[in-house]
Amino acid sequence: MQVTLKQLTKQFPSFHKKKNEFVTAVHDFNLTLPDGKLIGLLGPSGCGKSTLLNLISGLETASSGSIFFGEEDVTNLPPQNRGVGLVFQNYALYPHLTVEENIVFPLGNLRGKDKLTKEQMHQRALEVARFVQIEELLDRKPANMSGGQQQRVAIARALVKMPRLLLLDEPLSNLDARLRLQTREEIRRIQKQTGVTTIFVTHDQEEAMSICDQIVVMKKGQLHQTGKPQQVYDDPTNLFVAQFLGTPQINVFEGQIKQGKLFVGSDILLTDIFDVQDQAVTVAIRPEGFVPDPKGPMHATLERVEVMGRDTSLICKHPACCSESFRSIVTDSLAAWGTWDEEKSQGVSLCFSIKPSKLFVFAKTNQQERIRLTGK
Repeated sequence: MQVTLKQLTKQFPSFHKKKNEFVTAVHDFNLTLPDGKLIGLLGPSGCGKSTLLNLISGLETASSGSIFFGEEDVTNLPPQNRGVGLVFQNYALYPHLTVEENIVFPLGNLRGKDKLTKEQMHQRALEVARFVQIEELLDRKPANMSGGQQQRVAIARALVKMPRLLLLDEPLSNLDARLRLQTREEIRRIQKQTGVTTIFVTHDQEEAMSICDQIVVMKKGQLHQTGKPQQVYDDPTNLFVAQFLGTPQINVFEGQIKQGKLFVGSDILLTDIFDVQDQAVTVAIRPEGFVPDPKGPMHATLERVEVMGRDTSLICKHPACCSESFRSIVTDSLAAWGTWDEEKSQGVSLCFSIKPSKLFVFAKTNQQERIRLTGK
């Protein structure tokens, strides 16, 4: 089912009760979420992700704007009539009920022609339990289960209603690192097999990029960019998106466009730039965009070498860097960097060539929007 948000806004009263002020959690949001896809709402804590999810589910009412499920306007429809399944961050399982009783709980509220017999509810619970691979746990209670198993019960309870839309609010945040990886793969498998349109809220960009068909990057209640994960990573529209996506984080430098050239400090990274006026800019380079090259245009001082399994990183200093140092990830063919003696390698001068596809230039404005350059 396609979900369309039109000029959606949500405001909450300010904490200062004496002041007639409001806090805007979601601001003028326009977005179409495609049918049958897994969409990630991604952004830092407090950006409005969970509020947006609650607006879609009906747990919050919109201050203005509209929400459509397909062609149906559900803006003022009660949550129980929207046909959504919601999985909370803390799972919200009933501790005194068994797994099966937790799963069938939403079915007990069905009335009229939709009402099910106990046998039908049992069969429905058994089907979804098999689907999420917990059919042997139906007689257990939540206290006797691991975090990953409890997560599967919560997903099964959401799926048993056969929802039109599945909403997941940071479902992996309470799991350890290994279990997070396993469970996010399970979420992807379940979504693919059911074909249910799924909206997945997370602040972890690695989670979103690994399993989502489309990501929606948010900040302060506003939409900054949406698209396929790799597309957004490769072509960020502003500095916030470039910095938020990517591990390790993108390196940022003070730069300048002058007489058709891009400078970072005294280093000229690009020449023959057309149709861009002279100005101070921000230059961002992905860690994998640096190539050690004795004839490269960018000069730096090696601070240390870090070897992290398959990755070898060169931690370097540059006078135009916006932080104390920047990180470059070198290929396996250059892994010999990691064998250097720490004391001998510190302070060595290096030169880098820069991969053009990993270099982005942004305007020094409030929005820090991307400047598209043509050069060499």
